[in-house]
Amino acid sequence: MQQFQQSVYKLIVETSTNLPADVREAIQAAKAQEDAGTRSALSLSTIANNIHMAECNVSPICQDTGMPTFIIHCPVGANQIVMKKQILAAVAQATKDSKLRTNSVDSLTGANTGDNLGPGTPVVHFEQWEKDDVEVKLILKGGGCENKNIQYSLPMEIEGLGKAGRDLDGIRKCILHSIYQAQGQGCSAGFIGVGIGGDRTTGYELAKHQLFRHVDDVNPIEELRQLEDYIMGNANSLGIGTMGFGGQVTLLGCKVGVMNRLPASFFVSVAYNCWAYRRQGVLLDSNSGDIKEWVYRTGETVPMNQQAEAAASTEKAERREVVLQTPISEEQIRELRVGDVVIINGIMHTGRDALHKYLMDHDAPLDLNGAAIYHCGPVMAKDANGEWHVKAAGPTTSIREEPYQGDIIKKFGIRAVIGKGGMGAKTLAALKEHGGVYLNAIGGAAQYYAECFKKVEGVDFMEFGIPEAMWHLQTEGFAAIVTMDSHGNSLHAEVEKDSFAKLAQLKETVFS
Repeated sequence: MQQFQQSVYKLIVETSTNLPADVREAIQAAKAQEDAGTRSALSLSTIANNIHMAECNVSPICQDTGMPTFIIHCPVGANQIVMKKQILAAVAQATKDSKLRTNSVDSLTGANTGDNLGPGTPVVHFEQWEKDDVEVKLILKGGGCENKNIQYSLPMEIEGLGKAGRDLDGIRKCILHSIYQAQGQGCSAGFIGVGIGGDRTTGYELAKHQLFRHVDDVNPIEELRQLEDYIMGNANSLGIGTMGFGGQVTLLGCKVGVMNRLPASFFVSVAYNCWAYRRQGVLLDSNSGDIKEWVYRTGETVPMNQQAEAAASTEKAERREVVLQTPISEEQIRELRVGDVVIINGIMHTGRDALHKYLMDHDAPLDLNGAAIYHCGPVMAKDANGEWHVKAAGPTTSIREEPYQGDIIKKFGIRAVIGKGGMGAKTLAALKEHGGVYLNAIGGAAQYYAECFKKVEGVDFMEFGIPEAMWHLQTEGFAAIVTMDSHGNSLHAEVEKDSFAKLAQLKETVFS
């Protein structure tokens, strides 16, 4: 199969840069359901624009290209050793070409391999089948939504829903809770795959396999079809909405699978996937390795409607837009309120897990008083002149920095923290005491935000790897929403409280 490696490379590029048609249709439908002018509607318009930009630029839809996971079906006699070597080579090439972010990190040292190769990276599963062709499927599932995966062991008590037994109704409660607990941290509105049974390992594997199903397919098991329909009919009543901003659409798809289990164990495993539902597959000629067809309809068949909704709403009427130039003063911050749209110009600094840990015990490489810190691990590329350029730069999930953020705000005088999904009580208290705000950017909108970075002014801590390094970026027109202000208000806390009350309303038995 002389063309196998090149075909896999094409699959990686397509998966990373172009959402398939069934996912686009689900996002378009969600956009149509949201009230015009609301935060969720505007966010979905930004998402639609980002999908279009990624397709046109042939650049990653989201900067977090996740753990590449391949499932290969091949005929008896196919040389799986050679095929795996070529898959690894294709992954390395796609990383070099900035179609994948450098995401493979040594778990003991924290060192980034730089090519997405290493023990366990990428994930490659081979299965034989009785067909002559080779099928290669790929899913790119980012860390933010991967961290919202959850597994339940029945029977158990579930907050808000009471006792969940070893039956279909107990499973129902697990799935509803999995959607509630993700909030906006998994880049909602999202998709979920559910695995019933198995052991702890195979249950999660089954859940992830459900994400390879088509969005509009019908479950062949009648009980599970009814369960999927129930979840899709009720999950959106939780009101979590896009990015956790509140809204009509929280879930875009639910797929459930089942396998046998041990008598002593009853696991319900949920694989949560963000709106950037990047999975694709190809059917290859087993002689040449050429692509014969795509498994999922390609995205070009469903152009994204990028027009923002302009109709008036109470939320829109109350929303203010404020332009800030860094460094930002405490007085400017104190004037901001939850719901304000902030446009940032000037120098912005990226910072993720490694940097926050480092800054707890060390000085910063430059003055951060009045600065804006962006929770982001960008995809970067260096041109022929040795200059860096931002290729993809959406926000990462901020809650991971909760142990550090409040102390760092106090220590360095940081005024604006930007990320996705919100932060906790410790950060909220620091924002109030020291005069700061948390700005929620649109998760996954990596192309939309990359355009805001006009020049790379410098970089520190490259030893942490490109995603974890501290990039200093000249910024123009970076828009985000104040969701935690300096007066003790948190939109995230409000939405979580409201959605919990709505979750409790779904407690009563449905499947008996």
